Amino acid sequence: MLFHGSYTALLTPFKDNKVDFEAYRRLIDFQIENGTNGLVPVGTTGESPTLSHEEHKKLVEVCINQSNGRVPVIAGAGSNSTNEAVDFVRHACSAGADGLLVVTPYYNKPTQSGLIAHYNELIKNSTKPIIIYDIPGRSVIKMNDATMAKLAENDLIVGVKDATADLARPTRLQNLIGEDFIQLSGEDGTALAYLAAGGHGCISVTSNIAPKLLSRMHNAWKQGDISTAQEINKKLMPLHDALFYETSPGPLKYAASVLGLCTSEARLPIVEIEEVSKTNVRDALGKAGLL
Repeated sequence: MLFHGSYTALLTPFKDNKVDFEAYRRLIDFQIENGTNGLVPVGTTGESPTLSHEEHKKLVEVCINQSNGRVPVIAGAGSNSTNEAVDFVRHACSAGADGLLVVTPYYNKPTQSGLIAHYNELIKNSTKPIIIYDIPGRSVIKMNDATMAKLAENDLIVGVKDATADLARPTRLQNLIGEDFIQLSGEDGTALAYLAAGGHGCISVTSNIAPKLLSRMHNAWKQGDISTAQEINKKLMPLHDALFYETSPGPLKYAASVLGLCTSEARLPIVEIEEVSKTNVRDALGKAGLL
């Protein structure tokens, strides 16, 4: 299968409100050295809404350059403006991304027909496979299964990053679209259950700071070692929860700073997390054996 296992929704390190590319390159190497199956730059976790277009494109280019073919790169290429998304798609394709992650247009609340029109424009401008990102908690609009099946009739629409936490959905989509349609969870807390329902992997927030554990969990599941996968999942659950005590990626940035990966700096309107949240994050890092 083209994309499977543990993928990391890369955070974007900042220093004095500028992208810290040195820390970003180190993070990419840290991910690959610890078994991450693939990288996803400039998604929501990468604070794409507050990046300039120049920063967005450079982050994609640096990720592709630094990973140097060691793992696949699925570049974030979404926007609530179809024209902007087309620009990101063209750029990521020319830069050498292996795939594209395209979120349903946020805030605009398009109809299902509008979603089909949006993705069809991107298909026309893409030479790389596209993963639909369905996250109604952030984008407000949810893509219906029938809409997804209609889009999947095109060979360039190869899968979904599903952040709905609907654990019946992987099975429904298998029945509707087929087993070759790639289904990646977009929610760490239910990722293992998602695999059990027919999913193929996860685009993870937690793997920014726990890549080895999550890689081991996915490998254990693939090898049929269910008890090991469950044990790792149990160990990481407090951390999955802690990383969303406040709006992501605020807690993740703090956790990364504790582990020396980058500063805790996020870009406004995301702010430094509260002391109580910091305590919760540190406790969860300890329970996961990361401190």
